[in-house]
Amino acid sequence: MELSVEFFPPKTVEGAAKLRAVREQLAATLKPAFFSVTFGAGGSTQDGTLSAVKEIHEAGEAAAPHLSCVGSSKGNVRDLLAQYKSIGIKRIVALRGDLPSGMGQYGEFHHADELVSFIRAETGDHFHIEVAAYPEMHPQAKSMNDDILRFANKMKAGANSAITQYFFNSDAYFKFVEEAGKVGVTQPIVPGIMPITNSTQLLRFSEACGAEVPRWIRLRLQAFGDDVASIKSFGLDVVTDLCDQLRSAGTPGLHFYSLNQAETTIQIAKNLNLV
Repeated sequence: MELSVEFFPPKTVEGAAKLRAVREQLAATLKPAFFSVTFGAGGSTQDGTLSAVKEIHEAGEAAAPHLSCVGSSKGNVRDLLAQYKSIGIKRIVALRGDLPSGMGQYGEFHHADELVSFIRAETGDHFHIEVAAYPEMHPQAKSMNDDILRFANKMKAGANSAITQYFFNSDAYFKFVEEAGKVGVTQPIVPGIMPITNSTQLLRFSEACGAEVPRWIRLRLQAFGDDVASIKSFGLDVVTDLCDQLRSAGTPGLHFYSLNQAETTIQIAKNLNLV
C-alpha cells in the first residue's frame, strides 16, 4: 500500500528545522511515495512552498507542491511550473483553493479542471497531477451529484489520481468512489487521513472544510476535556480502525495530513503493520 504525507510550509527558521527533523523521521520509517506541501489562503506562502519542496527534493525524496487557482494568473502558474520542472519535480497537487477574506475573485482560473487542463497544455505528461475529492461533499457544492460531476471533470481534464478530504466514516468514501465510477472515473482515489491529537483543533478544521466528525466521536472527545493523553489514545484507536477498514477494502493508498508532526502518523502505520 502506497503511503504519502502532507506538510504545510514553515514560517520561521525554528519551524523549518522542526519540519526537517519530522520529514527525516517519516522518510526513514514510512518510506512514503511522496511528501506534498500546501500553500496559504489565496495562494499565499507559495515562496515557502517552493522552498520546502526544494529541500525535500534535494534530500532525495519525492515532493509534490500544491498549486491553486485562487489569485493565480496563467503567467504566474507558468513560471511556477517552469521552476518546478527545472529542479526535477514530477508531481503536482492542483486545487481550486479558497478565497481569503476580502478577496473578491479567483483570477484567471475559476475551477480546478481549468488548472489541470492548463498544466497539461503547458507541460504535457511531465507531471503526475493529483486533485482533491470530497467524499462528504464540498462545502460550496449545490448537491452531491453536482459535486461528483465537477470531480469527474477534473479527472477528465487530465488528472492522474485524487486525494480526498479527510473523513471518519469509511462508507462515505466507498460510496463516493462508487458514484465517481458511474460517471467514468477510473483513476485512483486515495483516502486522506487526519490523525486525532487535539479535539479543539479537529473540530475547528472540520467546521471550516465540511468534514463530518460523527456524533459519537465528538461526544467522546468532549468527555475527555483537557485530558490530552486520553484524546490521543482514543484518536489513535479510531483512526487506526478507519485505516484498517480502508486497507481491507483495497484502497490504493493512504495520504496522511501530518500537521508537520511525525509521532501519530508513524504509530498508526505501525498499528497497521505498514512499517
